[in-house]
Amino acid sequence: MSPTREDEVIHDWNAQRPTGLRAVRLHDETLRDGLQSPSVRDPDLSEKLDILRLVAAVGVDSADLGLPGAGARARDDIRALLELIRDEALPIQATVACRTHPADIGPAIDLAAETGVPVEAMMFLGTSPIRLYAESWSEQKLEDLTRAAMRQAREGGLGASYVTEDTIRSKPSTLERLFTAAIEEGADCLVLCDTVGHATPDGVRALFGWTRELLARLGVDGRVTLDWHGHNDRGLALANTLASIEAGAARVHGTMLGIGERVGNTALDQVMVNLKVAGVDARDLTRLDALVHLVSAACGAPIDTRYPAFGADAFRTGTGVHAAAVIKAKRKGDDWLADRVYSAVPAQWVGRRQEIQIDYMSGASNVRWFLEEHGLSADEDVVEAVLSRAKTSKQALSIDEVRAVVDASQARRSA
Repeated sequence: MSPTREDEVIHDWNAQRPTGLRAVRLHDETLRDGLQSPSVRDPDLSEKLDILRLVAAVGVDSADLGLPGAGARARDDIRALLELIRDEALPIQATVACRTHPADIGPAIDLAAETGVPVEAMMFLGTSPIRLYAESWSEQKLEDLTRAAMRQAREGGLGASYVTEDTIRSKPSTLERLFTAAIEEGADCLVLCDTVGHATPDGVRALFGWTRELLARLGVDGRVTLDWHGHNDRGLALANTLASIEAGAARVHGTMLGIGERVGNTALDQVMVNLKVAGVDARDLTRLDALVHLVSAACGAPIDTRYPAFGADAFRTGTGVHAAAVIKAKRKGDDWLADRVYSAVPAQWVGRRQEIQIDYMSGASNVRWFLEEHGLSADEDVVEAVLSRAKTSKQALSIDEVRAVVDASQARRSA
């Protein structure tokens, strides 16, 4: 009898410790921070429009459309993206990135007025002592910039989010002064940032704990929300983002495929997969594979074959024991079982499927399955010929190589 519950066939040690993960709002930075990667190309406008359509389709809540202060081309692209949201009624909140400077905030106000689309301005300012030293800034200057920017955004009808660059390396005294100023001027959201990928999960929890205590002291913990924005310089971006959710983040940022400055941002697609697997998020991710491949092509960012969930090898095996287990599950007519027996992420959740390949570690069962799946002869002599060829190969056989062996085997039999 087929199992009816997952816990009948999987014992989950992760569940022994109650998780603090929960559904949160998701914010996509692919078309802004992602494009600051030194290795990607700026997509054509038509590609940006298609990316935004799919970002909305997979259930992302908000998206950064660019830097309006970066010039006329940037503003034209942002305008077109805002018009797309308006004309196609895309279910996504538009945001733009701005320095705490009138030259950035003014164009954002104009774009919102021209298109009639509500815009959230994410106004950023460096706050770590190393940045202050490098720029010869004083805390008074930072407070003045903060107050002026928040007032301008509010008076211009924009949503006001205050982004402290390098928050994770900033002094509590500096943060308290600036957060208080931003909140007094009407900020809706504080965006806590790991701008250089310095944070560890413990550091994230400490920062959120301190900030939440500050909001409580100020009496605004029910009004002002907290975001997390991370980078991956130490390879900890995903872990840090999950820690931020446990610590109280209302919204987390990331880019598709983790593209971004230096080694990149948090991979938002991986956040979505992990929240789905954790059972705390019900978003339909079946179009996520199409989205990450669109971003890959549009930005010239190749997807590593080993990339989780979306790389070519994510759901592909040629190893005899592994492949045999998947095949046995499939032959039971149980796709649910086949999708989990050797996979932590069910392929069908992300628009993929389990694939059986043939390589030097394969057994006869996966050769037979591969042949049947591709409508090729699975006679024993053909199976043996393909398996013999695989044992001499240093990598998985392509479908063309398999067909050539099948054709040669059949030709010998007919001679």
